[in-house]
Amino acid sequence: MDYFSKILNKIENYIPGNKSEKEYKKQTINFLVNNKNNYFRANSSGHLTVSAWIINYDKTKVLLHHHKKLDKWIQLGGHLEKGELIQTAVLREAKEESGLNSLVIVKNDLFDLDIHKIPAFKKEAPHFHYDLRILIKADAEEKLLKSSESKNLQWIKLNKVKNYLSEESVLRMLRKTRNI
Repeated sequence: MDYFSKILNKIENYIPGNKSEKEYKKQTINFLVNNKNNYFRANSSGHLTVSAWIINYDKTKVLLHHHKKLDKWIQLGGHLEKGELIQTAVLREAKEESGLNSLVIVKNDLFDLDIHKIPAFKKEAPHFHYDLRILIKADAEEKLLKSSESKNLQWIKLNKVKNYLSEESVLRMLRKTRNI
């Protein structure tokens, strides 16, 4: 089974938690099956991305960053590289954006699925991110190394996340965290 089939299989086997995610699953599968270069920025309509929902070992904090380009607090993540599987991509992105070495994937299954619009920026037209999200644990005592993509990077107590953001897609992962 090639990497594309493995990723498509992960999405097909994902059990959505609500009506929105059911629609995101359907749209993501449709996007992958019907678009060439669906992984890469060459596709002007959208890109397949991964996000790392990183919680501490005690499940009391989540690692978020204030994204420079989007100017908002969100989870870490980014684009898949050619031939890269979801787990490899999410660990690479999480390490690049946090400097953490203690990252451990909790389950190889998807934790969440989302589609969100990315606004135009410089030469890049507005487009959609078809975002595959993985639950990761890490040591909150390990030193963080903020990447150039972040204005700020910090562990935030779960009960304080709403003070930083109001994005439903992030709040949905927060609610899921309370149930694990």
